[in-house]
Amino acid sequence: MSPQPDLGLSARSEVAVRGVALDLPSDTPGTTTDLGASIPLRRPGGAGPSADGHVLVDGLKTAIPINPASPYRLRDGRLVRTGPDGGITDLGVEVDTVARPAFYDLTTADGVPYEKLARLHGNDVLATTAVQTCVRYGEQDRCRFCAIEQSLRSGATTAVKTPDQLAEVAEAAVRLDGVKQMVLTTGTSNGRDRGARHLARCVRAIKAAVPDLPIQVQCEPPAPEDLAALQELKDAGADAVGIHVESLDDAVRARWMPGKATVPLSQYRLAWDESVRLFGANAVSTYLIVGLGEDPDELVAGAADLVDRGVYPFVVPYRPIPGTLAFADGDPAPDPELLAEVTARVAKILQAAGMRGADQAAGCAACGACSALSAAGG
Repeated sequence: MSPQPDLGLSARSEVAVRGVALDLPSDTPGTTTDLGASIPLRRPGGAGPSADGHVLVDGLKTAIPINPASPYRLRDGRLVRTGPDGGITDLGVEVDTVARPAFYDLTTADGVPYEKLARLHGNDVLATTAVQTCVRYGEQDRCRFCAIEQSLRSGATTAVKTPDQLAEVAEAAVRLDGVKQMVLTTGTSNGRDRGARHLARCVRAIKAAVPDLPIQVQCEPPAPEDLAALQELKDAGADAVGIHVESLDDAVRARWMPGKATVPLSQYRLAWDESVRLFGANAVSTYLIVGLGEDPDELVAGAADLVDRGVYPFVVPYRPIPGTLAFADGDPAPDPELLAEVTARVAKILQAAGMRGADQAAGCAACGACSALSAAGG
């Protein structure tokens, strides 16, 4: 790997874990402030695994945690590091902020602010959680990194987004802000389809309003006897699907995702294989989270198996998000060097298979903001 990609991967891994802070407008050395005024586009919480400000790092979408204690700063459009002696090192990385989108200022015909229905990620991705509640959000079942209902309780969003509402928002986001893709996720329902059919209704309505907008849908694996729900997503017009396992280690799953861990990995594999059959290779993805305690070699080996299946392993770091069980317990983010190492190894596997996130029509891998894979050529 050439020095420049190494630098980009290292820098992105560092800030993905440690975040950034900015100097106050004053000349007072060593003082920091909240970045809200300096990073207009922010996603303060949600299902996870990120709660960040959205910027472009060397042109690549990047979600950066906001951390006033970080040694990293955004200064004059550059990423810099402050040393213990107060010295400033320019890391050779350009950073551009993303303006608040125009569609945030609109309200639906039934009186709901668009910003409560969908958010801009990166500079051209529209994302929403169609159902903001989850049957696994009880304290004994909850994914420890997830805050899906926290944003609902804070009033930042609504419990259920209707197909007509999402179609209205999507049309405006494309027309006013140049949105190029959309991601629809959902909390898990009690039904055998795990919420997939509501996503299908939403996709159908959005495609009727903006036929050329690529859409990825994300849900848990439908029950084995209801895999037809995946066909319904395809028939509705979805372009890609994400079925997120987060870890392939059953002990890690039991600790971090006790509710989801009751769904065996065999059921995930069944859903992945059916999704690849329907949507094609590199149109199906899953999250793998670094920092949950899974052995790095086993994580990489699991990623290789996913790639063999045609499933894109979207490697991201665990990030402590306020409002989550893991944050309350003080679980730390992973070492940036570990993240960079795992990311580089998985990127090589993806390159060998000819799979790139940027080649996907829509979805987290197509956006790339929450991962360093795009900096490593994945």
